[in-house]
Amino acid sequence: MKPIGGYFELADREQGEFIHKDGVLLNTGRNALEWILLSIGCVKKIYLPYYTCDVVLEPLRRLHIPWQYYHINEQLEVAEDIQPGEDEYVIVNNYFGVKDAYIKKMVSLYGPKMIVDCAQAFFAPVEPGIKTFYSARKFVGVADGGIAYGINGQLPEVEDESLSHAAHLFIRKELGAEAGFATYQKEEELLNNQPARKMSEFTQDILKHIDYNAVVKQRKQNYAYLERGLRSMNKLQLSGIAIFQSPIAYPLMVANGVELRKQLIEQKVFVPRFWPNEHIPEERINGYTLSETILPLPVDQRYGEEEMKRIVEIIKR
Repeated sequence: MKPIGGYFELADREQGEFIHKDGVLLNTGRNALEWILLSIGCVKKIYLPYYTCDVVLEPLRRLHIPWQYYHINEQLEVAEDIQPGEDEYVIVNNYFGVKDAYIKKMVSLYGPKMIVDCAQAFFAPVEPGIKTFYSARKFVGVADGGIAYGINGQLPEVEDESLSHAAHLFIRKELGAEAGFATYQKEEELLNNQPARKMSEFTQDILKHIDYNAVVKQRKQNYAYLERGLRSMNKLQLSGIAIFQSPIAYPLMVANGVELRKQLIEQKVFVPRFWPNEHIPEERINGYTLSETILPLPVDQRYGEEEMKRIVEIIKR
């Protein structure tokens, strides 16, 4: 049975042009955020959502910046009246890559006080003058890579190297997902608390040779298939596919998310958990714990209608 989802194999070299060639190219998304904060200079406080990846805290801790959490609503949007003061900034997440229109709307509210977390929205447009950071490895087969926008300043002097955390890409391509999973987990750990560096030449070379139009097209087609098949049971009712560029996954919210995730994994449909942050109170919407009940179903460019049909059939059974 062919596995669906999980970490990527090494990306194939194709004709393409790197969509973020004008950004500041760094080694990770979290370090792209750090470079943004450093470019600002004085940052007295950061507001960020409870429902977020805890690696966002790495640069805040390193730079000794205080933070305050806020809640989100059933549309995965800011649910509080945040009034950032002088030298305070709000991180707003483009969740699952489907909140492009909302991010555009929030620009008029927060303007330069907003930092956009596009770690799940690699293809979302850059809003002019707004500080934004992206992560490449969640969308294509590279070992690392972060991009920052809205800043002035030089790149780090030291360039990163990818070889120490790229083995899983080759193992999955040669031997399959299960063979490289333990290696992938170890290499994910290696990315923790890394200093900010320039993106490696190896990662840059891969990112310059990807057919991004094909990637976007396939992801949107897969998302649309899952939306047609699963919308009636999805507790999370989000906006239509026409108003965002490309999703990272299809977010299915169901009450029995914990059990369903186990069943999907048993059927070799690998569904991650966003985000099991032990030191952050679990974010809830309408009584549902988001990290447990939202299943980010794979929609990436490695798969097509056959795999999407299999996912829908497993869930409906």
